[in-house]
Amino acid sequence: MEKREELYAGKAKSVFYTDDPERFVLVFRDDTSAFDGEKKEQLNRKGMVNNLFNGFIMEKLEAAGVPTHFEGVLSDTESLVKKLDMIPVECVVRNVSAGSLCRRLGVEEGQELTPPTYELFLKDDALHDPMVNESLAVSFNWANEAELARMKELTYKVNDVLKTLFDEAGMLLVDYKLEFGRSGSEIVLGDEFSPDGCRIWDKETRKKMDKDRFRQGLGDVIETYEEVGRRLGINFH
Repeated sequence: MEKREELYAGKAKSVFYTDDPERFVLVFRDDTSAFDGEKKEQLNRKGMVNNLFNGFIMEKLEAAGVPTHFEGVLSDTESLVKKLDMIPVECVVRNVSAGSLCRRLGVEEGQELTPPTYELFLKDDALHDPMVNESLAVSFNWANEAELARMKELTYKVNDVLKTLFDEAGMLLVDYKLEFGRSGSEIVLGDEFSPDGCRIWDKETRKKMDKDRFRQGLGDVIETYEEVGRRLGINFH
């Protein structure tokens, strides 16, 4: 597989063409940002940690029957992925109240949400990823009703798999976001799953073990990401 020119550079990842028009190389960089890019830093080893973390999670999800774009880790910071036609809507599940939910509704952080909540957000940094609904998604042709139903079904399936995985490792999967795309007529999980795109707390102490450590200036960001990975059984070298 030959890596070619860059297609796209996001806040923390870059996408490169390959000699196969249906495959891309996803490169995880050490760049870290928060608040729609207002706070930025380079964190040593972050690209490697998130790449290996994402590969581990994607393999777990594939094994549980969730179709993903992930095809394999190529190097410490690179993975091979299938080309998708991405849907510009993020699916968010919340198992415990935190973050924007608390600010929006004035509820306390740390409440268990039973059943978990499910929300949709338009992926648009300039608009600060506004909350949307299925009616808007259909009206603006971001996705059709069948695609939205499949995205919801897969998002909850991911929750069933990962909530248990983290729980058995002594952690709470507080919330997370997922992005999906089309591969032909199939809805497939895209983007990544790493501590950058979810909230993870220690089950006993409620220590924050995710990107909130960067957002809130708590320090030891990558060291904590590595601790999460080690508890799950990921081997960082």
